[in-house]
Amino acid sequence: MALQTSTTVIPTSTTVTPTSTGTAELSDLPDPPDPFGPSAPRLNRVRVLTLTGLLGLVLGALFTDLNVGLLALTVAVVLSLLAPESAKGAVDRCAWSTVLLVCGVVTFVGTMERIGTIDWLGHSVADIGAPLLGALLICCIGAVVSAFASTTGILGALIPLAVPFLLGGEVGAVGMVIALAISSSVVDSSPISTSGALVTAHAPEGQRDAVFRKLMTWGLSMAAIAPPVTWMIFVVPGRL
Repeated sequence: MALQTSTTVIPTSTTVTPTSTGTAELSDLPDPPDPFGPSAPRLNRVRVLTLTGLLGLVLGALFTDLNVGLLALTVAVVLSLLAPESAKGAVDRCAWSTVLLVCGVVTFVGTMERIGTIDWLGHSVADIGAPLLGALLICCIGAVVSAFASTTGILGALIPLAVPFLLGGEVGAVGMVIALAISSSVVDSSPISTSGALVTAHAPEGQRDAVFRKLMTWGLSMAAIAPPVTWMIFVVPGRL
């Protein structure tokens, strides 16, 4: 006699939870943030004053002969007087070591330019009888000095010194200008140059020393590598 057994199946409910690999219903997705919601930044008195100060700084730099640095400090002082609560902690967040370093270097380079050191170096190089060697030395001077000073100012001072080489026909004008411009520009990320100093100053405080060292390594390596490389590519062939 065979025994007959019965099996009872109990239904269960399964809840599907959306995962990163699955799909979810539209009703389960969170609503996107409203860009015009209560947390969105809005113009207030402080922001209006700041934008007005920036606009005044730009207009003053473009259409007047006022010193840009003094004008910027004046705008900052006026904003601090009109909205002192928004200026709290601003002084403590400044990277004063970077500011003092840049100011000292700019003062030193400006003194060198004022007493004629840069011009003397350029004229000494221009008096060299070998035009190709003189072009290489001018590129080296541009790279080293531009790491501490304005690239535009250095180009304006050194390009006229290469005129004797260019008139002789042994050095191409276009190739010389290209080599000098590249050599003087690739070192701008040096932390003692303006752009590199701004990057260092805005780096997080815990990473500022590392950023300073890496930018310094880059700037010094470019000052040593860029002049001979650009000289070999653009000046020596003589096609430009």
